[in-house]
Amino acid sequence: MTKKYILTMDQGTTSSRAIIFDHDGKVVEIAQREFKQIYPKPAWVEHDANEIWYTQAGVAAEVISKAGINGTNIAAIGITNQRETTIVWDRKTGKPVYNAIVWQDRRTAKYCDELKATGLVDMIQEKTGLVIDAYFSASKIRWILENVEGAREKAGRGELCFGTVDSWLIYKFTNHKVHATDISNASRTMLLNINTCQWDDELIELFNIPKSMLPEVRSSSEIYSQTATTLFASKIPIAGVAGDQHAALFGQMCVDKGMIKTTFGTGCFMMMNVGDKPMTSHNKLLSTIAWKIGDKVTYALEGSVFIGGAIVQWLRDELEFFKDAKESEALAKSVKDNGGVYVVPALAGLGAPHWDQSARGTIVGLTRGSSKAHITRAALESICYQVNDLMKVKEADTGLIVAEMRVDGGAVANSFLMKFQADILQHTKVVRPEVLETTALGAAYLAGLAVGFWDNIDELKQKWRCERAFESEMSAEEARALTKGWERALERSKGWAE
Repeated sequence: MTKKYILTMDQGTTSSRAIIFDHDGKVVEIAQREFKQIYPKPAWVEHDANEIWYTQAGVAAEVISKAGINGTNIAAIGITNQRETTIVWDRKTGKPVYNAIVWQDRRTAKYCDELKATGLVDMIQEKTGLVIDAYFSASKIRWILENVEGAREKAGRGELCFGTVDSWLIYKFTNHKVHATDISNASRTMLLNINTCQWDDELIELFNIPKSMLPEVRSSSEIYSQTATTLFASKIPIAGVAGDQHAALFGQMCVDKGMIKTTFGTGCFMMMNVGDKPMTSHNKLLSTIAWKIGDKVTYALEGSVFIGGAIVQWLRDELEFFKDAKESEALAKSVKDNGGVYVVPALAGLGAPHWDQSARGTIVGLTRGSSKAHITRAALESICYQVNDLMKVKEADTGLIVAEMRVDGGAVANSFLMKFQADILQHTKVVRPEVLETTALGAAYLAGLAVGFWDNIDELKQKWRCERAFESEMSAEEARALTKGWERALERSKGWAE
């Protein structure tokens, strides 16, 4: 009998990856390719949608070859993706009408501010669980229709498709046959009513987006279609789809109400399972759909930090402090503290709980003795302060004291970062799992459940293992003093671009 595996397409903000998992949920092989980040103007961020496709298709073929298997060994494909990133393409030709507008992009901030001024904040939050911000897809779609020549007219004739990256990949892997999205990605567009789980006509009209552009909304764990490209010799079911943070929550097996995970990636994303009913935040967190399996919808409360690990990439690429991001840990540990230096990494404004579109990155507290080691340490610490800000408001919203936070993402391999995070959180243990690829693993689990590769969630729970737990050894007094310095620095970054 042919041994079977699950293949996950993990399409991220800076790279496309493909990962093969075995029945134990362990990584068999990985392939990864970075792609170009396009910055046409300050605070604008774009990707070439075709490059997303080429790199994702390329790593899919590569990882199968590296593993020494073929398509017949793949039981199903799971897709997980950078969320909110917006692609509009021609329904017949499959050609994008404009570059993908990335979730970090702020070009629609002024429009969003105008929308807030019309008194629609409460209505939009009640329906979508979201705050009005340029982060989400709706204002990006509107921008493309308003600014790309002929786009509005073509959309009106039903000739254009909109999709987040999952939809784009499904469309391409099925050779233009399927235009669909999963419910978790749909809940990030600001066009889905999370109470009814349907596209909302009032919101579609508000943003002036033809409904014909929108993909069909499906569950997170079902067979969408078979692949129809020449990439694989055999047809493989695409059977699990979820936005990256939702997939990570599932991959971490945070399947019970009150469980929480934080992903330390390009941004930082803290998500808590809140059960089968949406919870409205009073502290500017987002209510979102975690996943839908069968007829059961699970909701989550999320806080999004726009710049997490990306601040380390910025130090590497723009300031050239080091050649490899991994060097940041040793550099940070080469000084005993931050030397009074604080970095506020608001390079794309501030996300939750501040939601300040006009905030900008700042470095404060510099003296003649400040070094690149101090700045690097302060940059790493800034990630932890932002996560601590999210934890404080999440506990205020839910009334829960969080004893354990499961962590994943590329940056969690940095033990200095994880230890400082536990120190600043004080009462919350930071738990790093054995398998760090939890985003891809979550998509694999969703796909595997749909095709019977795994029987049920209880079977998957047995596969989660802790690799290391970090607990606070810092005094409450020191943590308070450091946090106070962060709060002072934060105030200086706010409103800078107004």
